Amino acid sequence: MLKKDDKCFICGRNRHAGLELHHIFGGARRRLSDKYGLVVTLCHDCHNEPPFGAHHNKETMLYLHQEGQRMAEKNGMSRKDFIKIFGRGYL
Repeated sequence: MLKKDDKCFICGRNRHAGLELHHIFGGARRRLSDKYGLVVTLCHDCHNEPPFGAHHNKETMLYLHQEGQRMAEKNGMSRKDFIKIFGRGYL
């Protein structure tokens, strides 16, 4: 069961498009994405298919990182704290 929206965060396709959860900050920061709710739903194409999927495209990933920082700040995290926690700022 998806924890977020029933549509792709990037293209807006609905739940019938095979949505997948994407941790905005992955790797060593994956747990931080969970802790701060920085997880979005993406359709398979936007998530993991070249050339534009988040795991294959720097521009797509930058967009998601920027949106993740906006989400964190909207939820009360200061920019200074965001940078301290995530290692850098994206805005």
